[in-house]
Amino acid sequence: MSGGDEWILLDFWSSMFGSRVRIALAEKGIVYERREEEFPKKSEVLLEMNPTYRKIPVLIHNGKPICESWNIVQYIDEVCCFTPFLLPTDPYDRAKANFWAHFIDHKLHPVSMKTMRYETKAQLEEAEKEMVECVKLLQGELGEKPYFGGERVGYLDVILGGFCSWFCAYKELGSFSILDEFPKLKAWTHRCMQRHTFSASLPDPDKLCHLVRRIRNRNALDLQ
Repeated sequence: MSGGDEWILLDFWSSMFGSRVRIALAEKGIVYERREEEFPKKSEVLLEMNPTYRKIPVLIHNGKPICESWNIVQYIDEVCCFTPFLLPTDPYDRAKANFWAHFIDHKLHPVSMKTMRYETKAQLEEAEKEMVECVKLLQGELGEKPYFGGERVGYLDVILGGFCSWFCAYKELGSFSILDEFPKLKAWTHRCMQRHTFSASLPDPDKLCHLVRRIRNRNALDLQ
């Protein structure tokens, strides 16, 4: 890859989707410029680079925008075609990784948002129950492997890695400890957080707790 490549990431500090892109860039050793968006305001650059969805993250590579975090991570791996590779080379393994990435974005993420925004204690309990079921399935996919990618970090580790700080924050919020209920996933999270590529790319769980409390208080939803 040319040393003259320019990488710019439009991002927001608490975004698990932005975090996974930061992890992928770190795993590949890419030096980039990070531009923090002022949520909920959208910068002119963001609107220009992602006029369709108008949301972060957006990776701008040599002036060209790439949108949607799962797509960005794949792009990084394919453009920077040197080790460590993130995507499985076997077509079946790649299909499985993409399946679970879709599960994380379309099942786990919506449920995790429900644990922050609820109107009754019953709604919170139902959201937590749904989340437990999602995480149970993910732990089943992890199995006895140290990483979802096997012996080394792979695509699915990066995709789920954006949630590591959030898993830690749930316990501090006094809601429920998702990691204590799933020891294999807890060990995976600890293993990932020991990697500088993860720890330096993820938000501080304490800062996340403060954010969630503000969201709950703003909407008068803190029922604890």
